[in-house]
Amino acid sequence: MKKIEAIIRPDKLEDVKEALSRYGIHGMTVSQVLGCGTQRGWVGVYRGHEYSINLLPKIKIEVVLDERCLEDVLQIICETARTGEVGDGKVFIYPVEKAVRIRTGEINEDAF
Repeated sequence: MKKIEAIIRPDKLEDVKEALSRYGIHGMTVSQVLGCGTQRGWVGVYRGHEYSINLLPKIKIEVVLDERCLEDVLQIICETARTGEVGDGKVFIYPVEKAVRIRTGEINEDAF
């Protein structure tokens, strides 16, 4: 099993969710996060004073899936979330040792 963690632009969330749903991925965790990278934020002016905003709002999507689906899901997320501009985000992939469904006690593939 693998865990995909994708950090994307907030306006791309619905597109990515729909694309994953069409593929058959329905279970995911979505969080609102703040982050910075190459985009580095921007400088704003409020009441005549400059201030920098270097932590920008992003969305983190977490999906645990069978390794056989990994490349397809990775391609779906990257193609759907891409705008071609700085700040499109990143995708991280982690190994998952075990998954347990709390309600039933099912383990691994049966748990998700």
